[in-house]
Parts: sequence; structure tokens; C-alpha cells
Amino acid sequence: MIRKISSVENTRVRHFRQLYRKKFRDREGLYVIEGANLLKEALSFGAALGDVFLTDSFRGQEPELTAELEASGAEMYVLPEGLFSQITDTETPQGVAAVVEKPLRSAEEVMKNCRSLVVLDRLQDPGNLGTIVRTADAAGFDGIIAMKGTADIFAPKTVRAAAGAIYRVEIAYMDEPDEAAVALREHGITTVCTSPYAEKVYYDVDLSGKTALIIGNEANGACDEFMKGADINVTIPMSGATESLNAGIAAAVIMFESLRQKNIKG
Repeated sequence: MIRKISSVENTRVRHFRQLYRKKFRDREGLYVIEGANLLKEALSFGAALGDVFLTDSFRGQEPELTAELEASGAEMYVLPEGLFSQITDTETPQGVAAVVEKPLRSAEEVMKNCRSLVVLDRLQDPGNLGTIVRTADAAGFDGIIAMKGTADIFAPKTVRAAAGAIYRVEIAYMDEPDEAAVALREHGITTVCTSPYAEKVYYDVDLSGKTALIIGNEANGACDEFMKGADINVTIPMSGATESLNAGIAAAVIMFESLRQKNIKG
């Protein structure tokens, strides 16, 4: 059954709007997705959907997706176009948005289940985070561990930048770098940390095994605990006057080198 909502003061609408704030996402274990493509990805993954908000025009344009959403058992609400635009975050809303349960794992599960991981050490830019999650999926890195101080992976901008990869990569959080380094080693995972001061170049080291790539904060790099505790520190050689790469690009360069090496070894 699809119900109608016409007021911004509606309880369901107010709850939806609260989830654009990190403290509410953390408290409730929920986040927001917008747009048909992300809804399709969520349904394909079997994500636990909460409230779904849509417009009449979206129902007319996407009858099959609307029917699939109804069949999922989600609570569905039709909003006027103006109200929908008012409560969503994108500049050009697509007419559908939903509340979704966070697909979180424990760090133990991620280290045990995943072939290769990315460890995010206090990254702050949502675009970088989304790019890294999306690239990890493309390059065969199927786990993400976000350290304390990293921006929220489930923020709307990050979720959009990840473009559905958030459902195909296992995600966990950890607090202490020392504990993370020890746990990774106990699981037989080689830790590789990026550093502009490293002597080894990323393509000269073996990245074909079970690897955890540590990507540090955009301004300050990885913390000392990771730099000193990593099995290998690597750098990306550059020509020209540029001193450093965007964190998302640096991560992509090394992840795809890892994929290349794995493909060669079969």
C-alpha cells in the first residue's frame, strides 16, 4: 500500500531528514539513498529498506521499479514534487529516495572473509571516500576498514560517489591503529602503507597476496602507528612539480597494480 504525505512536519519525513546528519545515522544504524540506480542496487543486494519516498511522476516513469519496491515490503509514501525536492539533498532529485539499514560487519569478519582490504586512516573528503569504495570494488578489494576519525562512509555524498559499490564491499570500523595492525597481521594480511618518504616504489613490491592497503589522511598521511607497523611502505613516483596525489587517485593506482599482479599470477 502506498500512502500520501503532504506536510514537511510529517513524522516519517522528519525522521528521514534527520538521517542526513551523522549522529542520527550512527544512532539508528540507518542511512539515506537517492535515485533509481541506487534503489535498484539496494534491491539487487537484498538491502533492508525502510521508508521509501517517491513522486507520482517517478511512479509513471518507473512502474517496474515501483512494483518491485512494493513487493519488497517497504513502507512507501508519495510526496508532491515540491515537498520531495525540499526534503532531499541532490540538486536535481530523481523522484525516489529511501531509508536503508547499514550493511556493517565486524572487523574480524572483514579480515577473515575478504581477499584484499583498504584501511582508511582519518580520510575526510566524502568524494575521496566514495571514489575509494567504488575503485576497491572494481579492483578486487572487497573489504574496507574505516578507522576512527574517518568521515562517514554512509553520508549521502559518499554513497552517491560509491555508485552502488557500497553493497558489494564489506565495511567495518575500528578505533585503534595499533590494534588494527596487529589484527591484520594475525590474519595473514600484508599491510602496505603509502608514504612520500618510502624507499620502495609500489610496482616493485609483491601486491598479489592478501593485502591491506592503508590510505592516510589527505593533509597528513597515515598515522605513525601505521607507518611504523606496516609490513611495507611504498611511494608513487612522480615527475613534474606536483608533490602529491589526491588520496582517491593514489589508492586507485596501487589497487589496480595489485589487480594486475594477481591477474599475471592467475
